[in-house]
Amino acid sequence: MSTGVSMVRRDAEIQQDVLAELSWDARVRASEVGVSVAAGIATLSGSVDSYAKKWAAERTAHRVRGVRAVANDIAVRLPGDAQRTDTDIATAASRALEWDADVPVEKLDVTVANAWLTLRGEVEKGFQKRAAERAVRRLTGVRGVTNLIAVRPVGVAPGAELERDLRGALARRAGLDADLIDIEVTDGTVVLSGEVRSWKERSEAERIAWAAPGVGAVEIRLSLAG
Repeated sequence: MSTGVSMVRRDAEIQQDVLAELSWDARVRASEVGVSVAAGIATLSGSVDSYAKKWAAERTAHRVRGVRAVANDIAVRLPGDAQRTDTDIATAASRALEWDADVPVEKLDVTVANAWLTLRGEVEKGFQKRAAERAVRRLTGVRGVTNLIAVRPVGVAPGAELERDLRGALARRAGLDADLIDIEVTDGTVVLSGEVRSWKERSEAERIAWAAPGVGAVEIRLSLAG
């Protein structure tokens, strides 16, 4: 069998697996989402009634073995009872950020235009940036979120020390092969390259890097093995 035919068959198998995973995930209606796969790149289409569902569909597709990347072209079409004014969304977002203990809300700005929410400001730790987005993406009426929060760490650790600590943290995680991951640290920016065996491992490596003290930015250049 030629390589081209094998690739087409593999893409068809991945497509079926993504559709099955979407059907399994209670947060998403599989009937709302279309899936096409080419060379391991899954493209999601269709429309959903909340940004949370769009995000959940993307994360669900990433979990499937063989998916190398996801293009999320799902449209968010809010039903009448879910539509909110920009003022209402901004108010709800501010309250959600205030309730999240990980988020320094006093350092952040929230802007809403046409139901699209943009976060700006500065935080000291990477996980605070991620927590801020997590706090607002499920709000009713939101069509999308852009996270422009800058991470400005205080007391950046020396590169060699931070690299050593990160390697130790990666090695401690069950199911994550740290030997396949290369770490480069420059002025608080961490670059992860090499290979991982699944998208779950990639996400876990990224999460660990952002959680390290003194990290101001993380660049992911990891490819999926196989």
